This record gives sequence, structure tokens and C-alpha cells, in this order.
Amino acid sequence: MVVEAKRKKGETFESFVRRFNRKMMQSGTILDFKKKSYKKKPVSRNRRQTETLARKVYKSKREYLKKTGRLPEEEPKKGRRR
Repeated sequence: MVVEAKRKKGETFESFVRRFNRKMMQSGTILDFKKKSYKKKPVSRNRRQTETLARKVYKSKREYLKKTGRLPEEEPKKGRRR
């Protein structure tokens, strides 16, 4: 969908932008874009398994280093809770 808007004679830039945005909303272009931007492509089963395995290996190595004292204990994060 192509939305076309031309600036009218004597029209301020702010009012032109407002009019353009209103046309975009009415045409549904913005809504379409937002829907597409959050959709993730499906990941293959093999890749998902290798990523899971890598996370498990990384986690077990960190746990081992913590237990042996080679990795300092993490301090609890300070800040407010939401």
C-alpha cells in the first residue's frame, strides 16, 4: 500500500506530519509493519537442540568454576523491583 501526501501551500510542517501520520494509521500500514516486525522466523529443530546443548555446557562450566572458587560469586543486583 502506498500512501501519498503532499504538503499544501502555506501548511506548517507539523500539521503536514500529523496529516501524514493520520493517513498512515487509516491505511493500516503501521499496524501491518508492527505485526510483521515482532514475528520471528521458525528455527529448525537441529539448531534449537544445538543451542540448548551449548547453554547446558556453558552453565555446567560456570557451576564448576563457582564450586572450585575460580569464579567469584555474583553479587545480587541492586535496584528496585517492578
